[in-house]
Amino acid sequence: MKSFEVNFDGLVGPTHNYGGLSFGNVASQSNSQQASNPREAALQGLEKMKALMDMGFVQGVLAPQERPDVAALRSLGFAGTDAQVIERAAKEAMPLLVASCSASSMWVANAATVSPSADTADGRVHFTAANLNCKYHRSIEHPTTSRVLGAMFADQQHFAHHAALPAVAQFGDEGAANHTRFCREYGEAGVEFFVFGRSAFDSRYPAPQKYPARQTLEASQAVARLHGLSEAGVVFAQQNPAVIDQGVFHNDVIAVGNGELLFHHQDAFLNTEQMLAELHGKLAARGGNFQSISVPRDQVAVEDAVRSYLFNSQLLSRADGSMLLIVPEECRANPRVWQYLQGLLAAGGPIREVKVFDLKQSMQNGGGPACLRLRVALNETELAAVNPGVIMTPSLYDTLTAWVNKHYRDALRESDLADPQLLLECRTALDELTQILKLGAVYPFQIN
Repeated sequence: MKSFEVNFDGLVGPTHNYGGLSFGNVASQSNSQQASNPREAALQGLEKMKALMDMGFVQGVLAPQERPDVAALRSLGFAGTDAQVIERAAKEAMPLLVASCSASSMWVANAATVSPSADTADGRVHFTAANLNCKYHRSIEHPTTSRVLGAMFADQQHFAHHAALPAVAQFGDEGAANHTRFCREYGEAGVEFFVFGRSAFDSRYPAPQKYPARQTLEASQAVARLHGLSEAGVVFAQQNPAVIDQGVFHNDVIAVGNGELLFHHQDAFLNTEQMLAELHGKLAARGGNFQSISVPRDQVAVEDAVRSYLFNSQLLSRADGSMLLIVPEECRANPRVWQYLQGLLAAGGPIREVKVFDLKQSMQNGGGPACLRLRVALNETELAAVNPGVIMTPSLYDTLTAWVNKHYRDALRESDLADPQLLLECRTALDELTQILKLGAVYPFQIN
């Protein structure tokens, strides 16, 4: 039976803004308070989805969240009508209003961790929504994320959904941004690679000193248990605390993997050689031939990797067995990174082509191509069981482009977030979107 890796890209929401909310994310903080363009951001994302569809990849779309999150503001003591809640928050606690308006759900690499049916004990595809408890503006996402994923992957014969882990620091979970799967073929048993920044209970693991380590070992282990993964199919590895302190807030900022290949920076991990040997041995036991490409620090410094998001790229398998690397425009703009990529292609390894995409609106807020997509490996039967409304087609692309142009503003500043009309615009747009994507009622304003 044929199997696929389907990329479900996050559709940028109508309140896309540069709130500078993510401590430890250099781009997010450095572009704080700039005017954003939600329309341009959403259209840039849709263009990437269409381009991958046109290249023959199965491409899906994941809906954004309702923002501002009035219910979250009410839970913090702001009362009255929706408009009054927004007005009070703007007057008394503007940072909380900004957080409640964040469009960070666009980066669906943080939405959940996904294990394919070939790896799980019950033979179903498993989803665990990420609690994202390190940052308040992201911690409020997982209830809606779970409902949206449940509407996309509803068939309980093929799909299993788990609630987010306890929302405490010991189980900080950032989803697929710290998870990669290696396999010979997508439909065969593989090795799931969980990367953590710290341990909550074991002091033997060093921790970063400047920026928080968002993913814990204990969270990764819990997700592996929930998904019914075997010890033979799992490798846990620690991210280098020194690179976290240089702005590598997720593993997908310093490494990307697909199939049998791991593309990573020399300084990405602790105990690198031991980790690579474990990956090679476990994948070999499952019929695979693990390979790695380590980018030397003397060719690409960690600072260049963070600024260009070289590793926050999409590594895609093509029909001829070669791999395609999708990178942001910032890679071409960085002379050292671009020189490295040209040398990589000239070397004739598994990565045979690099394609560049303009994702400036997302990049300025700290998310590149890899942040914008959630990978789900599916066989033909499982793909047929996915809600067809969320699979990209030329018609859906045209419909969503028209929807964005109809509903989205072309400029948004912090002061605009206090406008109650923005909430009405968002709800009107999302109500229409759920009909386009055939999701049913998934947003609080549709349910309550």
